[in-house]
Amino acid sequence: MASSFQIGDVRIGSGELFLIAGPCVIESEEHAIRMAEIIKGVTKALSLPFIFKASYDKANRTSIRSFRGPGLKDGLRILKKIKDELQLPILTDVHEVGDVAKVAEVVDVLQIPAFLCRQTDLVVAAALSGRSVNIKKGQFVSPWDMRHVIEKCREAGNSKVFLTERGTSFGYNNLVVDMRSLAIMRKFAPVVFDATHSVQLPSAQAEDGTPAVSGGQPEFIPVLARSAVAAGVDGVFLEVHDNPKVAKSDGANALESTKLREVLKELLAVSKVLEVARATP
Repeated sequence: MASSFQIGDVRIGSGELFLIAGPCVIESEEHAIRMAEIIKGVTKALSLPFIFKASYDKANRTSIRSFRGPGLKDGLRILKKIKDELQLPILTDVHEVGDVAKVAEVVDVLQIPAFLCRQTDLVVAAALSGRSVNIKKGQFVSPWDMRHVIEKCREAGNSKVFLTERGTSFGYNNLVVDMRSLAIMRKFAPVVFDATHSVQLPSAQAEDGTPAVSGGQPEFIPVLARSAVAAGVDGVFLEVHDNPKVAKSDGANALESTKLREVLKELLAVSKVLEVARATP
């Protein structure tokens, strides 16, 4: 596995658990700032390194009528404000090569969405930006094939890259998590487990006259996250919302913010047990 690297105060691949979290999409400036403050408060109290995540544009929504976000210009303004005022490293996803340079001026981590993980031009452009790159494993890609995606970044001269597991397609409108993938991909790069998208039921909620949206089973977020930490991941990714029922994107699989502290305490406890076990002769 590649050596560890630094993103702000967060060390990726060092053996210390870290968190990537935030709302799926920037719903408003006020809401994004509030969520960043809430999550920072919880992680600071638990001494857990934290990268804030939110999207300025959700370009892969199921329906044309679904909310996409504030767009590039206003979204980056909001993310920069959060970064500067709350002193947090920032992660956001990019869907187009033309956005990369502007996004890289603001954020610390460029994220390649799962559906686009094989888009060579996008992956290489993100790598050439000089920023750290998080590549989500496509639901349709085997863990061993992610080696080739990592090589695209490294061939472009960027070794600050990590992978995120977010479940694998299991028939229609369903995902399953193969915990073996975490160990397989960690041979190539540091690995994060996305516990919220992994409980998504893609495009599974559609009613007459309403936009088609994805469902989810958020009750399984804690058990999958604990399992992933026990499997030895470097970090955990959680979409967190103060009121998932009214979230403008992915509310059905988001973790309610009032539950964040307890979930993180459990993850840190599992991580500590694993650390002790590894140190015991």
